Amino acid sequence: AGAVRLGVARSLNQIDAESNRAELKKAGYLSRDARVPERKKAGLKKARKAPQFSKR
Repeated sequence: AGAVRLGVARSLNQIDAESNRAELKKAGYLSRDARVPERKKAGLKKARKAPQFSKR
């Protein structure tokens, strides 16, 4: 839903920037969500999950 919202907002901005840009920017529709999955590290099962610890 976020990608579609960004695409629609960008197209509206491209059509008529001077009237739409201020409202779209204020609502936060023109900024991309930059979060991406964290990479898997060596020696771990996933990005943060460590292998099971055994005392013996």
